[in-house]
Amino acid sequence: MRTRWKQSDVPAPGRPWDEIVPGLWMGGHQFRGGSGRLEFAVVGQEFDLVQSLLRLPGHGPDAGVEHQVWPIPDGPLDGTQLAGVVLMAEAACEALDAGRRVLVRCFHGYNRSGLVVAHALVRRGGTAEEAIRLIRDRRSSWALHNDVFVGYLRAGLATVRLPEKPAG
Repeated sequence: MRTRWKQSDVPAPGRPWDEIVPGLWMGGHQFRGGSGRLEFAVVGQEFDLVQSLLRLPGHGPDAGVEHQVWPIPDGPLDGTQLAGVVLMAEAACEALDAGRRVLVRCFHGYNRSGLVVAHALVRRGGTAEEAIRLIRDRRSSWALHNDVFVGYLRAGLATVRLPEKPAG
């Protein structure tokens, strides 16, 4: 199962972020701008809540914008990391219910952010397949190219349990 493409194999998105459903945006820290050059995606005051699954200094958001950070790898997740993904999706849903604009971001805005956004969409009544298709349509065909994350979504994050290493 492919968990990670070589960074050079994955094209940077053409926009810093995209709206998946009204109020819920998915994006990254880097994108290919109109000039064709890689640019940093820096968040200012565009969103009410920014959730970062990868934190890079200098990428915002501005002071006064709620910022939740839960760094996770773009690969298999342990139980604590999965629990954080579930909590981030719950917080995104609560913010949406309150009429707030939410950005969920990772490096390119494909996999880690896709996992959180897809789980939020499932929590709001969609199926995993509908969420995956919508994210790929709205963000990029590269979104959720991590087969491990797609497997988590299809199994249901609430039921995914990875064996923990024995202590010692």
